[in-house]
Amino acid sequence: MAADEAKAKGNAAFSAGRFEEAAGHFGDAIALAPDNHVLFSNRSAAYASLHRYKEALADAERTVALKPDWAKGYSRLGAARLGSGDAAGAVEAYEKGLALDPSNAALKDGLAQARSALPRRPASGADAIGKIFQGPDLWSKIAADPTTRAYLDQPDFMQMLRDLQRNPGNLNNYLSDPRMMQVLSLMLNVKVQNQSNGPSEPAPAPTPAKSSPPPPQKQPETKPREPEPEPVEMTDEEKERKERKAAAQKEKEAGNAAYKKKDFETAIQHYTKAMELDDEDISYLTNRAAVYLEMGQYDDCIKDCDTAVERGRELRADFKMVSRALTRKGTALAKLAKTSKDYDVAIETFQKALTEHRNPDTLKRLNDAERAKKELEQQEYYDPKLADEEREKGNEFFKQQKYPEAVKHYTEALRRNPKDPKVYSNRAACYTKLGAMPEGLKDAEKCIELDPTFSKGYTRKGAIQFFMKEYDKAMETYQEGLKHDPSNQELLDGVKRCIQQINKANRGELTPEELKERQGKAMQDPEIQSILTDPVMRQVLIDFQENPRAAQDHLKNPGVKQKIQKLVSAGIVQMK
Repeated sequence: MAADEAKAKGNAAFSAGRFEEAAGHFGDAIALAPDNHVLFSNRSAAYASLHRYKEALADAERTVALKPDWAKGYSRLGAARLGSGDAAGAVEAYEKGLALDPSNAALKDGLAQARSALPRRPASGADAIGKIFQGPDLWSKIAADPTTRAYLDQPDFMQMLRDLQRNPGNLNNYLSDPRMMQVLSLMLNVKVQNQSNGPSEPAPAPTPAKSSPPPPQKQPETKPREPEPEPVEMTDEEKERKERKAAAQKEKEAGNAAYKKKDFETAIQHYTKAMELDDEDISYLTNRAAVYLEMGQYDDCIKDCDTAVERGRELRADFKMVSRALTRKGTALAKLAKTSKDYDVAIETFQKALTEHRNPDTLKRLNDAERAKKELEQQEYYDPKLADEEREKGNEFFKQQKYPEAVKHYTEALRRNPKDPKVYSNRAACYTKLGAMPEGLKDAEKCIELDPTFSKGYTRKGAIQFFMKEYDKAMETYQEGLKHDPSNQELLDGVKRCIQQINKANRGELTPEELKERQGKAMQDPEIQSILTDPVMRQVLIDFQENPRAAQDHLKNPGVKQKIQKLVSAGIVQMK
């Protein structure tokens, strides 16, 4: 088995929620391709879904070892560490991933979750001040200020900031560093003086005054307004790139507006222009693919989706965006399959999309495609003429008492024509001869479902129930059949046999073995269980033992009488 085949099987199992099976397939693929980082990533996801975080962590660590510049590997590592209870380690992993792909939504969500799981401790003064290093504008302020901008290129200073983001209380450890004091001054918007290690200068003596005026009333402090950050100097090339991206977004918005108005040609023009302005955003491609899909231009849709997936891999785009492109492609392929009758490629594409991001809409589309494929196969196989031939072959084998062979031909007849009640009736008879009562009962019930007026279905079902010693149920089946065919002798004889067995129980003529067997079967019957747990019926049973007169009154109630009869037939209650 090739590694790609094992991977595809693992992806399919993962998409269906069979995570244990998926992990096995990914393991088979790893054995064939031990240096493939994607396989370790996928198996890590499967283990994490099973809450087997130790194995998930090992695979995630192997993933980043094989491909340290792949952001998704750190997403797996963060999830595994967080599941193992190592919130701080998870934060570190997510931060490394965001350093590679700052716009990755999955990594951002994971980082927020990991930070919320960090242990909290009582806040101190250092904690309160240190929390300013956790604000969203920390990096932009440092980068905008000419006196602090260079610090971002110094690894030891960056390590200090990351430590403060995780543990604000460690601020005191770094206050001796003049760079930290400079950044603290910037973030507090106040001038903080650096203290030297030598003795401080004595404060000047106050000048004596003739009279001390009353101290001025303390005005409430107002928080100084945050200064706007100085704009970062950009090269001409960077300015042009920013302008092109902004222009591309405007084109996209215009395309969205045209799409909502069903003006598809105009929408395509705007999305195409956006792509020309900015080739680093695959949403323009996926949006244009959506327009092609609405217009029925499925080949163009598929082409755009393929380009979006390829470009998304190069850009390390968000997994959700790649999944969206694959879902759109799968939808177009499913549309084409209505004429090409090839649903396999659409199903495979949906499975790939679910591997990138498990989305309910994609899962529904996968299920629809699989259902359509199954229905198509049934339609292509449907042939009433061949079904009749197979039924006749089954009849011949039945006459020769070759029941397994007869079942085989009856089954083939039903594949060719699943709506023929006679074949279900015949196969039920075969199953009865083979002692396969549950299968026979199922076929008899299907026969009645397809044709409620077909008497043979009732005789088959009643005979099976009688054989299973469910005499009251068999009686009901025979009586139901007589409503459609009152003179049917088989049904009438079935009723007589059931009455004989029920009367035998009523008279207490069952052997201890028969009674024990019948009671055992009855206690597994949900209807009998319901009767025995009904508070009203429990009181009725007590009255039968202790108050015969009240018991006679109970029997005047048809519903109670019917339930008592069921208990008698089941051997639970004996009448004397």
